[in-house]
Amino acid sequence: MYLSQEGKQELFAKHGKGPQDTGSTEGQVALFTTRIAHLTGHLKKNKHDFSTQLSLQKMVGKRRGLLAYLYKKDIERYRAIIKALALRDIIK
Repeated sequence: MYLSQEGKQELFAKHGKGPQDTGSTEGQVALFTTRIAHLTGHLKKNKHDFSTQLSLQKMVGKRRGLLAYLYKKDIERYRAIIKALALRDIIK
């Protein structure tokens, strides 16, 4: 697989509260962002892979939902994760 168990733990340690904290919103957004980047690269090579395209669209929707939740709950955490992952140019 493209992301090993150690890679996931490192990702959660960096963006979550710790390496075992897989449920935090920031950790989930970081994981989705990594997976979205991987699938985007795959789709650039394989333009007619429609099942991957559908999966990518679903993941982007889930990430948007998590970011919307974080925006409503704690704007500072939202701004921090947006800045850390470089998702948007303009921060609200």
